[in-house]
Amino acid sequence: MLELYQSESCPHSEKARARLSELGLSYVAHNPRFPGDEGGDVTNEQTHHELSAIGGEDQIPFLVDTDREESVYEAEDIIAYLDEHYA
Repeated sequence: MLELYQSESCPHSEKARARLSELGLSYVAHNPRFPGDEGGDVTNEQTHHELSAIGGEDQIPFLVDTDREESVYEAEDIIAYLDEHYA
């Protein structure tokens, strides 16, 4: 299963969502906080905690591939990962 920690208003998250859609991949979207240079306001305490616990960083977008037990930060790296494993 693919899980994307993201924000609807984040342009970097949009890039990751667009590639997931282009590849026809199903994924679960988590919205832990609004984007921002210093970290935006937390919108969901549970998913914000998961984001920090799983990846170790409070940064979005963040992709978790539970089937491959891998995780990736940064929109460009997420796109490259998706292209390598799912294109």
